[in-house]
Amino acid sequence: MSIKRRFAAAAAVLTTALILTACSSGTASEEASGDVSRGGGLTGDTIRIGIKYDQPGLGLKEGDTFSGFDVDVARYVANALGYDDDHIDWVESISAQRETLIQNGSVDLIFATYSITDARKEQISFGGPYFIAGQDFLVSADNTSITGPDDIGSSILCSVEGSISAERIRDEYSSEVQLYPAQTYSECVELLSAGTVDAVSTDDIILAGFAAQPQYEGQFEIVGNPFTEEKYGVGLAKGNTELCEAVNDALTTMFDDGSWEKALSDNTPSDYSPNAELNPPTFEGCE
Repeated sequence: MSIKRRFAAAAAVLTTALILTACSSGTASEEASGDVSRGGGLTGDTIRIGIKYDQPGLGLKEGDTFSGFDVDVARYVANALGYDDDHIDWVESISAQRETLIQNGSVDLIFATYSITDARKEQISFGGPYFIAGQDFLVSADNTSITGPDDIGSSILCSVEGSISAERIRDEYSSEVQLYPAQTYSECVELLSAGTVDAVSTDDIILAGFAAQPQYEGQFEIVGNPFTEEKYGVGLAKGNTELCEAVNDALTTMFDDGSWEKALSDNTPSDYSPNAELNPPTFEGCE
């Protein structure tokens, strides 16, 4: 072989090696930085999910442990998107801050008893819904005067600031009701236990979780007259259709394989019965 041909052959081998090295280096760099493509167009080594920290049976933080129906649904979806449990960062998402957390990029998704409303859809997008609850009342066990929204009158009602529950009572049922705006529903339940307020109003599944807590055994009753349909959606950035569709694909599988029903049964009291005509729900579609 001539010297010229030898140089040509050597150059070809070197070029091929450089290309392979560059490709290998790029993949390794990508993995090292966590910039790996995931389901729904997400990238990164972790997924940030907003939940409630104080709602037993839905989203509850105890030490380093997170539990509840919202948490189990969130884990399932995160796993389907390519994130195992060790790569989920849980972020506390109180009601009044949920839109802000999504808009400023503090979270990728929110599973926090997050009712889908037209007003909220102007600011963010929703996957799901993955559950439909109904607004109701939690009262002291000896309170027989409140049997529904028409009986609230001038009672002192506690609900969470930033939620729609209290405003609905005032706007649609009783202008005389005295609203006690709290930061969390756990605060509302403590006030009810102390006799500071007459009732707590929010979704029945939330109230059921609090009423079943050992420290409140025998103290409370849920009126049992739900008067709304609250569609729990997965909050995400406005217009992120790719992520929304990936979330809905994961939820569809969860409905179909029995995991959704198990998560609901595992996290709610035995005497709580969701509306079987509405659950599991039908998706609203991704805009």
